[in-house]
Amino acid sequence: MRASPRRAPPPADVFDRFRRWAAADPKDIGLQTEDVLTGGLPWDRAADAHYRTNLRAAGNGSLMRATPSAVHFAPAGRAATREAARRIAALTHGDPAAWEGTALFHDLVRVALAGGDPVAAVPDALAHVPADQRARYAAVLAPDWHPDRATEFNGAVWPCLGSAVWALRTTTTFEDALRAAVDLGGDTDTVAAVTGGLAGARYGLDAIPTRWTAPLHVPLPGSGGRVLRLPDLVRLTGRLVDRPPETALRVPLL
Repeated sequence: MRASPRRAPPPADVFDRFRRWAAADPKDIGLQTEDVLTGGLPWDRAADAHYRTNLRAAGNGSLMRATPSAVHFAPAGRAATREAARRIAALTHGDPAAWEGTALFHDLVRVALAGGDPVAAVPDALAHVPADQRARYAAVLAPDWHPDRATEFNGAVWPCLGSAVWALRTTTTFEDALRAAVDLGGDTDTVAAVTGGLAGARYGLDAIPTRWTAPLHVPLPGSGGRVLRLPDLVRLTGRLVDRPPETALRVPLL
């Protein structure tokens, strides 16, 4: 099947939307993401400047937000969805480790949405990670890895992704995968968000308990008080999938 290109807004527009969100006092924004978005630098310098100053920028924030872009770019094929993941991650995270973790996530969601098993696809997905990043991801995505063996807090991108894949690998339902992720503790909301993206792509909307979806209300900071509920989220998902094809996001990786 021929891969389809996908439309994406200009990177400056994406960054401005992130910045409006950050300025509206969102709940539990990550320190790194907040520094990049509120530091006053333009979109093509902010993340790189933060990385050069702090020498560490591999937090899991770019991974936590990646499910919508993973869904949108999945029809474009492996190369395009991974490249889009890297470029969107680079808007707030200057460390290539964050780019590659987000690219791996995009690829696994792509497999799941096509009807495949994202856990079984891990070895093939790892083969497309650059050599200088592959070892750390191979360690946390190994079949016998457990989050208790993590050498870094799961606020870092690679143990966060590893924990999400572990939760999917060791359970058989959406609900059980989410419970396993939450029970790990640590950066619980992010690990659960990443797990939810993978499990949702694998099991589908109908697998999510209605007692979880019925009370959904998602305030959107910076949107004038707009609140999204389940029907709104379903409509937005449809727009992610059905928007007219164009080209992938063009952002220089610094």
